[in-house]
Amino acid sequence: MASHRNPSSINRRIREGLSRLATTMRIDDWQRAKAAGLNPTQLSILELIEGRSDGMSVKDIAAHLGVSQPTATDSIIALERKGLITKTSSTADRRAVNITLTDDGLSALQKDNAPLSVAEQAAAALAAGEQENMLLMLAKMIRHLQEIEAIPIQRMCVNCCYFVPFAHTDAERPHHCNFVDAAFGQRDIRIDCHDHETADPALQSANWDAFRQGSASSPPGS
Repeated sequence: MASHRNPSSINRRIREGLSRLATTMRIDDWQRAKAAGLNPTQLSILELIEGRSDGMSVKDIAAHLGVSQPTATDSIIALERKGLITKTSSTADRRAVNITLTDDGLSALQKDNAPLSVAEQAAAALAAGEQENMLLMLAKMIRHLQEIEAIPIQRMCVNCCYFVPFAHTDAERPHHCNFVDAAFGQRDIRIDCHDHETADPALQSANWDAFRQGSASSPPGS
């Protein structure tokens, strides 16, 4: 078996492909941030805390963005000066503060009505079945990164206590969301959902096993 360090190994080539996509996404982020009068880290913070009514701690923000706490703190200070975020006392620890979005901060995100980004255009170039397949593969890769603690838990359907995989016989909408009490399809799987509530480890594991097995027996586009 080829070593993962071998330039010709498939793992290495997949990494190279993801790296090319990451480059274009960084360019997209700079352009979007510039249009909002921010830098990419500041824009990422606003996007991260959007929909989190209790906000997030500086430590958690830094962990989710993969930056140091001092870097996150500098951006938070700048956002607070702009009136886009505010600090509130943490309900878990009164000595700590959480960062929450202000109305102006939400408005700044809503102003981001630019046309499709380069990365979105690339995704749009795929056939419907290919898009669905890629979405499912991304969910699987992200879950693996969570398991090895390379990234924090993400607000994905497959981690959520409201998610019931393959609860319905309808091939177009096999899953169920107990939060909105509605069926939904593979193409509707969320990578980041504002209504997400993390399931306990046992439920996560059971749901993932059911989701993976069902996905394998129901290929995209079927």
